[in-house]
Amino acid sequence: IIGISLGVLLLSGIGLAAEPAEMEKFVKARIEIGEMMTNYFQGGERFKEGQRPSPEQMKEMGLFGATIGQEYGGLGLSAVTYAKIVAMISSYWMAITGIFNSHLIMACAVDRFGTPAQKVKWLPKFATGEIRGGLALTEPNAGTDLQAIRTVAERDGDEYVINGTKTWISNGIKGECFALLVKTDTKAEPRYKGMSLMIAPKHEGFTTGKKFKKMGYNCIDSAELIFDNYRIPADNLIGGVEGQGFFQATGGLELGRINIAARGVGLAEGALRLATEYAQQRQTMGKPISEHQAIQLKIGEMVTRARAARLLTFDAAEAYDRGERCDMEA
Repeated sequence: IIGISLGVLLLSGIGLAAEPAEMEKFVKARIEIGEMMTNYFQGGERFKEGQRPSPEQMKEMGLFGATIGQEYGGLGLSAVTYAKIVAMISSYWMAITGIFNSHLIMACAVDRFGTPAQKVKWLPKFATGEIRGGLALTEPNAGTDLQAIRTVAERDGDEYVINGTKTWISNGIKGECFALLVKTDTKAEPRYKGMSLMIAPKHEGFTTGKKFKKMGYNCIDSAELIFDNYRIPADNLIGGVEGQGFFQATGGLELGRINIAARGVGLAEGALRLATEYAQQRQTMGKPISEHQAIQLKIGEMVTRARAARLLTFDAAEAYDRGERCDMEA
C-alpha cells in the first residue's frame, strides 16, 4: 500500500511550478521516508512490536536540518516543501514528526534572529542532529500567556545566571539544547519587553525533572526542565540584544504551527486513503460500497475538506517563505 501510494504522491505531492532542485530534494525525501515507513509497518497498518524510527535514521535523511540553510549543512527546504514532507509522514505515522519539529523551531530562532557567530557555531550541529533539542517556553503558571513566565536570567559579568522551571517541554529528556525563554528585566512594561531568548545546552545547573505520562503521542518525550543557578555565556543570548525574546519565540512558532497544520493534513489524507481503499473492498448488495451514492457523497466531502486543509496550510507556508508575517495564517 505504501509503495503504491508513494508512486501516486510523487506526482501529486509538490506543485509543477517547483524549482528542479527543490523537486529533486522532495522526491528523494519521499522515497527515503516511504522506505522507513515500510520497515515499521506490518500488513500496512500495524507497527512491529517495540520498533520505532530512530533519531539516527532521521539524521541520515537530513530531517533535523530540513529548513536550515545549505550553507550550514542543512537541506535548505522551503516551508512549503517541508510542510508537504510532514503531511506525507503524518499520513502514516504522525507522532514522529514532533521529534524534529520542536528541534527545528529552536534552529529557526537561531537562523532567523541569531548573530552571525551564533549561526556559525550552532546551526551546523543542529543541522546534522549532533545536537538535538527544542523550545522551552511553557511554565507551570504560564502556557498561552507567555508574558507570565517567571524563569529569570540575571547578568553576571560575561554570563547569565538562570533560575526557574519549564514544563511540558518536547524533547525534554532526549534533547541536549533548548531555545529558552526567560525574563531579563522583571520590571519592564509592557512585560514582553523584558523577555529574552537564550541558547541553553544541558550542563551543570540544568536538570531534567519528571517525564510526563501521556495517553498517546509517545514517540516524543515531554518533561520538566529545572534551572538552578544555571550559567551560560552572555554570547548565548540570541541576537545579542535583550528584550527581543517574545518576538523571536513567536516567530519560531510560525514554522511550528505550519508543521502542526501539515500533520492535520496528513492525518486527513491518510484517513481518506484508508477509507477509499476499504470502500473499494467492502461489498454489500452485490457490489463494493464505493458504488453506493451515500458512500460516494461521504468520500467526496472528505476529499473536499482534506484538500481545503492542504491549501490553507500551504498558503501559510508560502507567506512564511516570502518573509511575510504569517501568524494569523499559521
